[in-house]
Amino acid sequence: MADELVHYEVRRGIATITLDSPHNRNALSTRLRAELTGHLETATADDTVRVVVLSHTGPVFCSGMDLKEAGGASAGEQGVNEFPAILERIWTSPKPVVARLAGPARAGGVGLVAACDIAVAVDTATFAFSEVRIGVVPAVISVTVLPRLLPRAAHELFLTGETFAAPRAAAVGLINSAVPAGELDAEVTRYTDMLALGAPTALAATKRMLREPRSSDLDEVFADMLELSAKHFGGPEGQEGIAAFVEKRPASWVPRD
Repeated sequence: MADELVHYEVRRGIATITLDSPHNRNALSTRLRAELTGHLETATADDTVRVVVLSHTGPVFCSGMDLKEAGGASAGEQGVNEFPAILERIWTSPKPVVARLAGPARAGGVGLVAACDIAVAVDTATFAFSEVRIGVVPAVISVTVLPRLLPRAAHELFLTGETFAAPRAAAVGLINSAVPAGELDAEVTRYTDMLALGAPTALAATKRMLREPRSSDLDEVFADMLELSAKHFGGPEGQEGIAAFVEKRPASWVPRD
């Protein structure tokens, strides 16, 4: 719909969620947050969706919380109170989520990028944890950002608020790839095509495995991982995948044109 701030489209198992509020640099306004949440829930519930792409219109991916709405509001009325739920939906989504950045991200926008499993940006995109420069703390986004960033870089970039470019964002672990603008969509497609080859249940289980803390007891860790591995080797997806490999054919979950 033309009056939406966030659009949703599904093609060949790829759900694309597009932030479309360029008048305020795709800031996380009340309305944008609500629409983004709804589309994330739709993608999660749709069994035909294999991969989610988070994209945008306009020159900026996302500028963070809407500061016009934040001004004059008390702590309990701040829109940031709704933001953890959005980051958690992306972080824990059973479907892989790919961020597509054709422009900069700031503050909460960087939190969105970090919550995604894969992030691809044009090499001219810039990033900044600008919170300290306006007297606030990058607290909520730290939950998704810190697991991505090298520790030394995290201290530097969180404390200084310095703007840094996409190549450095890739070097410190914030994004996966920085490419020329003309190659952005091809690079996103390269990732979504690879992700679509994975079995849905196996992908969801792998995402859970990657985010769960591990015991310091090596025997306990091996026991847990053996149980998980054997379960999927013997499960329907594992058996189908093994049969497809032996028979030299695509597995049943691989999308067809």
